[in-house]
Amino acid sequence: MDMTNVFYFLLASVALTLMPGPDILFVATQSMVQGKKGGIMTALGLCTGLLGHTAAVAVGISAVIYHSALAFQILKYFGAAYLLFLAWQALKSSGTGPVKQKTLKQNAFALYKRGIWMNLLNPKVSIFFLAFLPQFVSPHAGSITLQFIGLGMLFIFQALTIFSLVSVGAAALGEKFLQPFIRSRGVHWIEAAIYTILGLRLVFMEK
Repeated sequence: MDMTNVFYFLLASVALTLMPGPDILFVATQSMVQGKKGGIMTALGLCTGLLGHTAAVAVGISAVIYHSALAFQILKYFGAAYLLFLAWQALKSSGTGPVKQKTLKQNAFALYKRGIWMNLLNPKVSIFFLAFLPQFVSPHAGSITLQFIGLGMLFIFQALTIFSLVSVGAAALGEKFLQPFIRSRGVHWIEAAIYTILGLRLVFMEK
């Protein structure tokens, strides 16, 4: 793989990851609410989902989603339904009493799974990878499939690094300024609002 291409790919990847978007917003919010561990588990889930999108680009599934309006719509509405289901679950939890720190920590693995499904069920991520990765592939640098996989892994590595740093910073802010509110039932309303916004964003998203 051309090292110049790799350098420019990493620069572009870092810039794109740092741009305000649903993933970094979700990681920051969960870190403030659930603490550093919850934020990092969320980041791990999102990046695990990126493995699926990398594989989809490498074997051509992303191209099918891009060229099939039906496949795009089905995946989009499944993703939106999943997010709205999470919002409904959060609202149900708002009636169970104040949130204890122990309960928050027990949600870490659930956040990991949510991160995976949120990314896998977002067709926009698949299309983004389909458009982004080929720009840095060289036909003279060996197997195209292996180059896609290598670039995808580099993107995941830098995204996980940035998300982890965001988690640490956001958790520190949450610990300092938001703890009384976080331990109240209002935290579930925040989670429900975030899931609803992300779900509706997916519903009205176009290619």
